Amino acid sequence: MRALFAGTPEPAAEVFRRLLAHDCEWVGVLTKPDAPAGRGRRAKRCAVAQEADAAGIEVWQPQSLRNPAAEAWLSDKRPDVVIVVAYGLMIPVHLLHLPRHGWLNLHFSLLPAWRGAAPVQHAIEAGDEVTGVSVFQIEEGLDTGPIFGQATEAIRSDDTAGSLFERLCASGAELMAEVMTGLTQGTLAGLPQDHASATWAGRITTEHARLDWRSPALAISRKVRAMSPSPTAWTTIAEQRLKLTSAVDVCADRTCEPGQIRVDRSGVYVGTGSTDVRLGMVQPAGKASMMATDWVRGVRIEPMELR
Repeated sequence: MRALFAGTPEPAAEVFRRLLAHDCEWVGVLTKPDAPAGRGRRAKRCAVAQEADAAGIEVWQPQSLRNPAAEAWLSDKRPDVVIVVAYGLMIPVHLLHLPRHGWLNLHFSLLPAWRGAAPVQHAIEAGDEVTGVSVFQIEEGLDTGPIFGQATEAIRSDDTAGSLFERLCASGAELMAEVMTGLTQGTLAGLPQDHASATWAGRITTEHARLDWRSPALAISRKVRAMSPSPTAWTTIAEQRLKLTSAVDVCADRTCEPGQIRVDRSGVYVGTGSTDVRLGMVQPAGKASMMATDWVRGVRIEPMELR
């Protein structure tokens, strides 16, 4: 089978790295253009492009696929299938039918649950106990195409978006390899989704990551884990932003009103809409991440209250 890979960031590179061992002919790689990074703002080769370079596979990095050059390049490569993992560019409808098996996307949820840009974060924040990965065929609708395979993954009580994403990348690569084998052998067909059961996982904004201390303690805990490592849950004290860079502990008792801070020898506690939570690592504006107990020693603000 002639396969082409489309992806850009490190999670996509992890999947691609595992798929390189699959018995197929990799005819090319699509990634977004190199982006400036670091203090010098020099263009940095993206993770997927680096993997392709090391494997000797041709990389193309167009600004857009909405031009005749894209169709010409894809037609020249003659892929039987295009594997998509976090590519980042819109795929025009007229290109979807060029490969014999279409464009197969690895999505980090059990579709039709959590369609959209941030399924892992939304699953943790919603308190889901189980999530997974899905391989589906891209069509004109967003994450609506037929499903070729799924694998489940339990969400642990201490999972952050980062830790869960790592496991989903591993199981997703195995699932995609199984799907490609099934396509090669002609033993696999896509099954339609139940659109009535769909839920939506919109893009995570900075404002979405802001904590509302009137929420229950468990909801606060879930949001902190869901927003880690990025964009990171945050709050304010005296109009200065404070990020919560590690999970909070949910306490059994309530001693503070929502947002009020209590400090004792065992830690720094904040009131919520239910019981208190104990802070772990925090990052004040312009400073490095530190233990909440170290941070609070330098705070000279009254009243001690988060908003």
